[in-house]
Amino acid sequence: MKALIWHFVCLAAAFFWLYAGILHFTDPGWFEPIVPPIPGSARFWVYLSGGAELALAVGFILPSLKTITGLASAIFLICVYPANIYMWMYGLELGDGSSLSAGGHIIRFLLQVFGVLLSLWVWRFRSSGHDAYP
Repeated sequence: MKALIWHFVCLAAAFFWLYAGILHFTDPGWFEPIVPPIPGSARFWVYLSGGAELALAVGFILPSLKTITGLASAIFLICVYPANIYMWMYGLELGDGSSLSAGGHIIRFLLQVFGVLLSLWVWRFRSSGHDAYP
Protein backbone atom coordinates (compact mmCIF):
# COMPACT_ATOMS: atom_id res chain seq x y z
CA MET A 1 0.00 0.00 0.00
CA LYS A 2 2.81 2.44 0.82
CA ALA A 3 4.34 1.83 -2.60
CA LEU A 4 1.04 2.74 -4.24
CA ILE A 5 0.91 5.98 -2.23
CA TRP A 6 4.54 6.66 -3.23
CA HIS A 7 3.66 6.27 -6.92
CA PHE A 8 0.61 8.50 -6.53
CA VAL A 9 2.69 11.21 -4.82
CA CYS A 10 5.25 11.02 -7.65
CA LEU A 11 2.50 11.35 -10.26
CA ALA A 12 0.88 14.28 -8.42
CA ALA A 13 4.29 15.97 -8.12
CA ALA A 14 4.89 15.44 -11.85
CA PHE A 15 1.60 17.17 -12.71
CA PHE A 16 2.30 20.00 -10.27
CA TRP A 17 5.79 20.66 -11.67
CA LEU A 18 4.57 20.34 -15.26
CA TYR A 19 1.84 22.92 -14.65
CA ALA A 20 4.19 25.30 -12.79
CA GLY A 21 6.92 24.92 -15.42
CA ILE A 22 4.54 25.62 -18.30
CA LEU A 23 3.27 28.75 -16.51
CA HIS A 24 6.83 30.08 -16.27
CA PHE A 25 7.09 29.98 -20.07
CA THR A 26 3.56 31.00 -21.02
CA ASP A 27 3.29 33.92 -18.56
CA PRO A 28 6.80 34.87 -17.37
CA GLY A 29 5.67 38.42 -16.60
CA TRP A 30 3.50 37.07 -13.78
CA PHE A 31 6.61 35.78 -11.95
CA GLU A 32 9.13 38.52 -12.80
CA PRO A 33 8.13 41.04 -10.10
CA ILE A 34 9.06 38.65 -7.27
CA VAL A 35 12.52 37.78 -8.56
CA PRO A 36 14.99 39.26 -6.06
CA PRO A 37 17.57 41.71 -7.43
CA ILE A 38 20.26 39.23 -8.47
CA PRO A 39 22.60 39.23 -11.46
CA GLY A 40 20.84 38.61 -14.71
CA SER A 41 17.40 39.61 -15.89
CA ALA A 42 14.29 38.53 -14.03
CA ARG A 43 13.06 36.83 -17.21
CA PHE A 44 16.23 34.70 -17.30
CA TRP A 45 15.59 33.45 -13.74
CA VAL A 46 11.91 32.81 -14.48
CA TYR A 47 12.83 30.73 -17.52
CA LEU A 48 15.60 28.93 -15.64
CA SER A 49 13.29 27.98 -12.78
CA GLY A 50 10.59 26.99 -15.27
CA GLY A 51 13.04 24.71 -17.03
CA ALA A 52 14.03 23.16 -13.71
CA GLU A 53 10.36 22.58 -12.92
CA LEU A 54 9.83 20.83 -16.24
CA ALA A 55 12.88 18.66 -15.53
CA LEU A 56 11.41 17.77 -12.14
CA ALA A 57 8.13 16.80 -13.83
CA VAL A 58 9.99 14.41 -16.12
CA GLY A 59 12.02 13.06 -13.21
CA PHE A 60 8.90 12.22 -11.22
CA ILE A 61 7.55 10.25 -14.20
CA LEU A 62 10.61 8.20 -15.16
CA PRO A 63 10.91 5.17 -12.85
CA SER A 64 14.70 5.27 -12.68
CA LEU A 65 14.71 8.96 -11.66
CA LYS A 66 11.78 9.19 -9.22
CA THR A 67 13.82 8.65 -6.06
CA ILE A 68 16.61 11.14 -6.80
CA THR A 69 14.05 13.60 -8.14
CA GLY A 70 12.52 13.68 -4.66
CA LEU A 71 15.81 15.07 -3.34
CA ALA A 72 16.14 17.45 -6.29
CA SER A 73 12.61 18.73 -5.68
CA ALA A 74 13.33 19.42 -2.00
CA ILE A 75 16.51 21.31 -2.88
CA PHE A 76 14.74 23.29 -5.60
CA LEU A 77 11.91 24.31 -3.26
CA ILE A 78 14.45 25.58 -0.75
CA CYS A 79 16.45 27.42 -3.43
CA VAL A 80 13.44 29.31 -4.85
CA TYR A 81 11.93 30.26 -1.51
CA PRO A 82 13.97 33.50 -1.29
CA ALA A 83 11.69 34.88 -4.04
CA ASN A 84 8.70 34.27 -1.77
CA ILE A 85 10.50 35.93 1.15
CA TYR A 86 11.38 38.88 -1.08
CA MET A 87 7.76 39.18 -2.15
CA TRP A 88 6.59 39.01 1.48
CA MET A 89 9.16 41.47 2.86
CA TYR A 90 8.45 44.14 0.27
CA GLY A 91 4.73 43.52 -0.22
CA LEU A 92 5.27 42.91 -3.93
CA GLU A 93 2.47 42.18 -6.34
CA LEU A 94 2.61 39.45 -8.93
CA GLY A 95 2.50 40.38 -12.60
CA ASP A 96 -1.29 40.45 -12.64
CA GLY A 97 -1.44 42.92 -9.73
CA SER A 98 -2.51 40.31 -7.18
CA SER A 99 -0.78 40.00 -3.84
CA LEU A 100 -0.92 37.79 -0.79
CA SER A 101 -2.12 38.80 2.63
CA ALA A 102 0.07 38.04 5.66
CA GLY A 103 -2.03 34.91 6.18
CA GLY A 104 -1.56 33.97 2.53
CA HIS A 105 2.21 34.22 2.92
CA ILE A 106 2.09 32.00 6.00
CA ILE A 107 -0.01 29.43 4.15
CA ARG A 108 2.42 29.58 1.23
CA PHE A 109 5.32 29.02 3.63
CA LEU A 110 3.58 26.03 5.21
CA LEU A 111 2.83 24.57 1.79
CA GLN A 112 6.48 25.04 0.83
CA VAL A 113 7.59 23.19 3.99
CA PHE A 114 5.06 20.44 3.24
CA GLY A 115 6.43 20.19 -0.33
CA VAL A 116 10.00 19.87 0.97
CA LEU A 117 8.99 17.18 3.47
CA LEU A 118 6.97 15.27 0.89
CA SER A 119 9.83 15.47 -1.60
CA LEU A 120 12.24 14.15 1.03
CA TRP A 121 9.83 11.31 1.80
CA VAL A 122 9.83 10.33 -1.89
CA TRP A 123 13.63 10.38 -1.85
CA ARG A 124 13.97 8.34 1.37
CA PHE A 125 11.22 5.81 0.58
CA ARG A 126 13.35 3.27 -1.28
CA SER A 127 16.35 3.58 1.01
CA SER A 128 14.12 2.68 3.97
CA GLY A 129 13.59 -0.80 2.56
CA HIS A 130 10.31 -0.31 0.70
CA ASP A 131 9.97 -1.75 -2.75
CA ALA A 132 8.70 1.22 -4.71
CA TYR A 133 8.78 -0.61 -8.03
CA PRO A 134 6.30 -3.50 -7.87
